[in-house]
Amino acid sequence: MENKGKVVVGMSGGVDSSVAAYLLKKAGYDVIGVTMQIWQEEPEEILEEQGGCCGLSAVEDARRVADSIGIPYYVMNFRKEFKEQVMDYFLLEYLEGRTPNPCIACNRYIKWEALLKRSIEIGADYIATGHYAKVVKLENGRYTLKKSETITKDQTYALYNLTQEQLARTLMPVGEYTKDEIREIAKDINLLVANKPDSQDICFIPDNDYAKFIRENAQVEIKEGNFVDIKGNIIGKHKGITNYTIGQRKGLNLSMGKPVFVVEIRPETNEVVIGDNEDVFQSKLYANCVNFMSVENLDEDMVVEAKIRYSHNGAKATIRMIDEEILECEFEEPQRAITPGQAVVFYQGDYVVGGGNIIGTTLNKEIDN
Repeated sequence: MENKGKVVVGMSGGVDSSVAAYLLKKAGYDVIGVTMQIWQEEPEEILEEQGGCCGLSAVEDARRVADSIGIPYYVMNFRKEFKEQVMDYFLLEYLEGRTPNPCIACNRYIKWEALLKRSIEIGADYIATGHYAKVVKLENGRYTLKKSETITKDQTYALYNLTQEQLARTLMPVGEYTKDEIREIAKDINLLVANKPDSQDICFIPDNDYAKFIRENAQVEIKEGNFVDIKGNIIGKHKGITNYTIGQRKGLNLSMGKPVFVVEIRPETNEVVIGDNEDVFQSKLYANCVNFMSVENLDEDMVVEAKIRYSHNGAKATIRMIDEEILECEFEEPQRAITPGQAVVFYQGDYVVGGGNIIGTTLNKEIDN
């Protein structure tokens, strides 16, 4: 069989990346398995307990899979990059009153930028992952992402900020299959991870207690402050802005005689704004750090389906650049809980147009900054 080139597969120890490595070898690629060591310095028993893509068990699972399918396997150290680009970013965003998506940062800066650089240095032509997405080259010569075969597992949202160079060197074989088909392949070739559960939580917060992680790792005190209504009246005390996100109802401990929700977080005054459910709905958002895939630039208004979070179904909207850095997205119908710090990703059909980082539903303070 003709060799199609050398590819480094990021292996997390899960079924998706394991089958990705197998499929690529079967297709004629020279495959190297790599696990990215991103966990920080901690006792082995804690690392083992964490599992997921960060624990020692992930390395052992990936190593055994690599041996089973007959490919070389290595562990590469990305601790420094992960702490700076993902963990520190996560902390800073929450301290600034935003709700970040660390997996998007990890994809862009660790699983692609850092891994691709290291892979090229060792002579690889491509990198590959077990993500449920497809890389396609359009007639205009640009690379973009296409939704996977299983929409419920599609991961294009979390990959919107990959660059053209990265996409050109990326293989995603799992995107052509459903999750059930991937597990069946794993069973057919007797992979030990065939029935391994998918990782659900943020890997560096295995107990899913974000507020605790921030308290223990932030270099500043998380101070209490005021809950205020939309008119600015003080209605109670909050436990620190890092405990809240837009649209939140539970855990507010406010006796208002009706359901109330977080409408805005104001880090500059340490206030959390509370309102009714209708106050959480907005028709516009603004985004920066915009990355386009299917087009080079946005020269005129474009109608798209816009997703404002991973679990969002998407909604019809018109997007336009209002200056060189800031994009405006105007929805046909108001959307609930548009959250600064989250990504907004634009689609036309199954193809990713691009996306950006939500900075708010108004521009006042963003322009000042």
